[in-house]
Amino acid sequence: MAELSLYERVVRITHVYLGPAADRFIARQVQSHLHKEPEELSKDDLEKLIDWIRVAVSLLTEDCDIIEEYTAQLEKLTLPVKKESYGN
Repeated sequence: MAELSLYERVVRITHVYLGPAADRFIARQVQSHLHKEPEELSKDDLEKLIDWIRVAVSLLTEDCDIIEEYTAQLEKLTLPVKKESYGN
C-alpha cells in the first residue's frame, strides 16, 4: 500500500472537521495562499498553511476548541516521523 502524500494526510484530517468539502477547501488554501498545486505541498509549507486554515475556519465557527483541536492535529504533521525499531 502506497504511503499517503502530505496533501492527502492534510485532507484526511480536515475531512473529520469539514466532511466532503475537505479536499476542495485544502486545495483552495494551497493554491490561493501558497501559490502552488496541492500535490506540491511540502512540510516547509505547513506552518503558513495552518495559519491560513486557522483564519478560514474561524470565519466558519466561533468554537475555539474545535479550531484548536483541528490545527493541533495538523501541527502533528510538522513533527519528524518516528521509525519503529524491532529488536535490539
